[in-house]
Amino acid sequence: MARFTFFAYGNIDANYWMLIAGILLHGVCFDFFFVTGQIYTNSKAGEKIKSSAQGMITMATYGIGMTVGSVLAGFIAKKYTISETAHNWQAIWMVPAGIALLVFIFFLILFREKKEITAI
Repeated sequence: MARFTFFAYGNIDANYWMLIAGILLHGVCFDFFFVTGQIYTNSKAGEKIKSSAQGMITMATYGIGMTVGSVLAGFIAKKYTISETAHNWQAIWMVPAGIALLVFIFFLILFREKKEITAI
């Protein structure tokens, strides 16, 4: 959410630092979303389905997720078009910021890691 908010309010003049921070956060976001998801999936899948689970998460994120994201981005960009050559970039960037906030709230509410009890 912070990354998209930085892009929404960053500009080349007074808030240039926000643009740089948003770019730097891209790598962190990539690691936490894609790489952590792959590691978690790998740790939860059994040996028999590990490859299938990795393929499924890759299809969900790189295939379905990016397709839906691309279509949604086109719709949002069209909705916030001011003229043939101008867009309301602040509004455009706040849409994924809001989506990220909703996903974070759903994650906090719905994700429950089962703790394994080990005998000593």
